[in-house]
Amino acid sequence: MSTVKDLTHLGKLIARHHGWAAAKAAKSYEMSESDRAVLTKCGVHMLKVFPPVPGSSALMSAALAVSLEGRLNAPIHLVAGTLAVEGTVVFGDDTQFDAAKASAAPTPDWHGHVWVMIGAYVVDISIFRTAYSRQGPAILSRHVDLTFGPNKGLYVDVWKRTPRLGFSYEPHYVLSGDEVTELMGGAYQAIKQAQTH
Repeated sequence: MSTVKDLTHLGKLIARHHGWAAAKAAKSYEMSESDRAVLTKCGVHMLKVFPPVPGSSALMSAALAVSLEGRLNAPIHLVAGTLAVEGTVVFGDDTQFDAAKASAAPTPDWHGHVWVMIGAYVVDISIFRTAYSRQGPAILSRHVDLTFGPNKGLYVDVWKRTPRLGFSYEPHYVLSGDEVTELMGGAYQAIKQAQTH
Protein backbone atom coordinates (compact mmCIF):
# COMPACT_ATOMS: atom_id res chain seq x y z
CA MET A 1 0.00 0.00 0.00
CA SER A 2 1.37 3.44 -0.88
CA THR A 3 1.97 6.05 1.81
CA VAL A 4 -0.93 8.20 0.57
CA LYS A 5 -3.31 5.22 0.68
CA ASP A 6 -1.92 4.27 4.12
CA LEU A 7 -2.59 7.77 5.49
CA THR A 8 -6.06 7.84 3.93
CA HIS A 9 -6.87 4.46 5.50
CA LEU A 10 -5.56 5.57 8.90
CA GLY A 11 -7.58 8.80 8.60
CA LYS A 12 -10.76 6.78 8.03
CA LEU A 13 -9.99 4.60 11.06
CA ILE A 14 -9.41 7.68 13.24
CA ALA A 15 -12.57 9.36 11.96
CA ARG A 16 -14.69 6.32 12.87
CA HIS A 17 -14.36 7.00 16.62
CA HIS A 18 -12.92 10.50 16.82
CA GLY A 19 -14.34 12.44 13.84
CA TRP A 20 -12.88 13.94 10.68
CA ALA A 21 -11.37 16.93 12.49
CA ALA A 22 -9.20 14.51 14.51
CA ALA A 23 -8.19 12.69 11.33
CA LYS A 24 -7.22 15.95 9.67
CA ALA A 25 -5.21 17.05 12.74
CA ALA A 26 -3.32 13.75 12.72
CA LYS A 27 -2.43 14.14 9.06
CA SER A 28 -1.02 17.66 9.49
CA TYR A 29 0.91 17.20 12.76
CA GLU A 30 4.70 17.70 12.82
CA MET A 31 6.60 16.67 15.94
CA SER A 32 8.63 19.48 17.55
CA GLU A 33 11.78 19.05 19.64
CA SER A 34 9.84 19.96 22.79
CA ASP A 35 7.19 17.34 21.96
CA ARG A 36 9.94 14.78 21.40
CA ALA A 37 11.48 15.62 24.79
CA VAL A 38 8.12 15.17 26.55
CA LEU A 39 7.58 11.88 24.71
CA THR A 40 11.02 10.60 25.74
CA LYS A 41 10.49 11.55 29.39
CA CYS A 42 7.04 9.89 29.52
CA GLY A 43 8.35 6.78 27.74
CA VAL A 44 11.31 6.35 30.10
CA HIS A 45 9.02 6.77 33.12
CA MET A 46 6.49 4.24 31.79
CA LEU A 47 9.22 1.66 31.13
CA LYS A 48 10.36 2.05 34.76
CA VAL A 49 6.94 1.59 36.35
CA PHE A 50 5.39 -0.97 33.98
CA PRO A 51 6.30 -4.59 34.79
CA PRO A 52 7.58 -6.95 32.09
CA VAL A 53 4.30 -8.71 31.28
CA PRO A 54 4.19 -10.87 28.11
CA GLY A 55 1.73 -9.66 25.49
CA SER A 56 1.20 -6.27 27.10
CA SER A 57 1.61 -3.96 24.08
CA ALA A 58 -1.99 -2.78 24.48
CA LEU A 59 -1.65 -2.01 28.20
CA MET A 60 1.72 -0.29 27.89
CA SER A 61 0.62 1.73 24.87
CA ALA A 62 -2.62 2.81 26.56
CA ALA A 63 -0.71 3.93 29.67
CA LEU A 64 1.74 5.89 27.52
CA ALA A 65 -1.03 7.49 25.44
CA VAL A 66 -2.96 8.61 28.53
CA SER A 67 0.25 9.95 30.10
CA LEU A 68 1.00 11.95 26.94
CA GLU A 69 -2.51 13.36 26.54
CA GLY A 70 -2.10 15.63 29.53
CA ARG A 71 1.36 16.78 28.47
CA LEU A 72 1.25 17.20 24.69
CA ASN A 73 -0.93 19.34 22.50
CA ALA A 74 -0.89 16.73 19.74
CA PRO A 75 -3.22 14.24 18.02
CA ILE A 76 -2.62 11.03 20.02
CA HIS A 77 -4.37 7.80 19.03
CA LEU A 78 -4.08 4.19 20.11
CA VAL A 79 -3.93 1.86 17.11
CA ALA A 80 -4.38 -1.93 16.95
CA GLY A 81 -3.09 -3.92 14.05
CA THR A 82 -0.34 -6.08 12.64
CA LEU A 83 3.40 -5.79 13.16
CA ALA A 84 5.62 -7.50 10.60
CA VAL A 85 9.41 -7.78 10.63
CA GLU A 86 11.16 -8.14 7.27
CA GLY A 87 7.80 -9.08 5.73
CA THR A 88 6.92 -11.77 8.32
CA VAL A 89 3.93 -11.11 10.58
CA VAL A 90 5.09 -11.24 14.20
CA PHE A 91 1.96 -9.97 16.00
CA GLY A 92 -1.57 -9.59 14.81
CA ASP A 93 -4.06 -11.05 12.46
CA ASP A 94 -7.37 -9.93 11.05
CA THR A 95 -9.37 -10.68 14.20
CA GLN A 96 -11.30 -7.79 15.70
CA PHE A 97 -9.64 -5.89 18.54
CA ASP A 98 -11.03 -6.99 21.91
CA ALA A 99 -10.31 -4.54 24.75
CA ALA A 100 -11.45 -7.03 27.41
CA LYS A 101 -8.98 -9.70 26.24
CA ALA A 102 -6.19 -7.18 25.71
CA SER A 103 -6.59 -5.80 29.24
CA ALA A 104 -6.96 -9.13 31.07
CA ALA A 105 -4.71 -9.36 34.11
CA PRO A 106 -2.23 -10.75 34.91
CA THR A 107 -1.59 -11.85 31.30
CA PRO A 108 -3.46 -10.33 28.35
CA ASP A 109 -5.14 -12.83 26.02
CA TRP A 110 -4.93 -11.04 22.69
CA HIS A 111 -2.37 -11.66 19.98
CA GLY A 112 -2.41 -8.44 18.02
CA HIS A 113 -0.19 -5.43 18.47
CA VAL A 114 -1.07 -1.98 19.78
CA TRP A 115 0.99 1.15 19.37
CA VAL A 116 0.54 4.90 19.75
CA MET A 117 0.24 7.17 16.74
CA ILE A 118 1.07 10.84 17.30
CA GLY A 119 0.04 12.29 13.99
CA ALA A 120 1.95 10.22 11.41
CA TYR A 121 4.57 9.07 13.94
CA VAL A 122 4.63 5.50 15.23
CA VAL A 123 5.47 5.33 18.94
CA ASP A 124 6.02 1.74 20.10
CA ILE A 125 6.83 1.35 23.79
CA SER A 126 6.71 -2.47 23.89
CA ILE A 127 8.69 -3.58 20.85
CA PHE A 128 12.18 -3.45 22.37
CA ARG A 129 11.09 -4.90 25.71
CA THR A 130 9.42 -7.78 23.86
CA ALA A 131 12.44 -8.34 21.63
CA TYR A 132 14.83 -8.48 24.59
CA SER A 133 12.61 -10.84 26.63
CA ARG A 134 12.70 -14.64 26.66
CA GLN A 135 9.14 -14.66 25.28
CA GLY A 136 10.04 -12.47 22.31
CA PRO A 137 9.60 -14.08 18.89
CA ALA A 138 13.00 -15.15 17.55
CA ILE A 139 12.65 -13.16 14.31
CA LEU A 140 11.91 -9.96 16.25
CA SER A 141 14.71 -10.55 18.77
CA ARG A 142 17.26 -11.23 16.03
CA HIS A 143 16.16 -8.24 13.95
CA VAL A 144 16.25 -5.80 16.90
CA ASP A 145 19.65 -7.11 18.00
CA LEU A 146 21.17 -6.67 14.53
CA THR A 147 19.45 -3.37 13.67
CA PHE A 148 19.39 -1.52 17.00
CA GLY A 149 21.60 -3.37 19.46
CA PRO A 150 20.94 -3.69 23.21
CA ASN A 151 19.26 -1.41 25.76
CA LYS A 152 16.79 0.46 23.58
CA GLY A 153 13.51 1.55 25.17
CA LEU A 154 11.16 3.48 22.91
CA TYR A 155 10.79 3.21 19.14
CA VAL A 156 9.67 6.46 17.46
CA ASP A 157 9.68 7.01 13.72
CA VAL A 158 7.62 8.53 10.94
CA TRP A 159 5.24 5.78 9.88
CA LYS A 160 6.26 5.88 6.20
CA ARG A 161 9.93 5.38 7.19
CA THR A 162 9.43 2.27 9.34
CA PRO A 163 9.96 -0.16 6.41
CA ARG A 164 13.54 1.08 5.92
CA LEU A 165 14.30 -0.44 9.34
CA GLY A 166 12.47 -3.65 8.48
CA PHE A 167 9.22 -2.92 10.32
CA SER A 168 5.71 -2.81 8.91
CA TYR A 169 2.89 -1.39 11.03
CA GLU A 170 -0.50 -2.10 9.47
CA PRO A 171 -3.39 -0.44 11.32
CA HIS A 172 -6.69 -2.30 11.53
CA TYR A 173 -8.46 -0.32 14.23
CA VAL A 174 -8.19 2.96 16.14
CA LEU A 175 -9.44 2.59 19.70
CA SER A 176 -12.27 4.66 21.13
CA GLY A 177 -11.95 6.62 24.36
CA ASP A 178 -13.93 3.94 26.24
CA GLU A 179 -11.59 1.20 25.00
CA VAL A 180 -8.54 3.19 26.08
CA THR A 181 -10.14 3.62 29.51
CA GLU A 182 -10.74 -0.14 29.73
CA LEU A 183 -7.10 -0.83 28.85
CA MET A 184 -5.98 1.70 31.46
CA GLY A 185 -7.81 -0.39 34.05
CA GLY A 186 -5.68 -3.39 33.04
CA ALA A 187 -2.51 -1.29 32.97
CA TYR A 188 -3.24 0.06 36.45
CA GLN A 189 -3.76 -3.49 37.77
CA ALA A 190 -0.47 -4.68 36.21
CA ILE A 191 1.47 -1.77 37.74
CA LYS A 192 -0.24 -2.20 41.11
CA GLN A 193 0.46 -5.95 41.21
CA ALA A 194 4.13 -5.35 40.38
CA GLN A 195 4.46 -2.82 43.19
CA THR A 196 3.00 -5.21 45.79
CA HIS A 197 5.40 -8.05 44.92
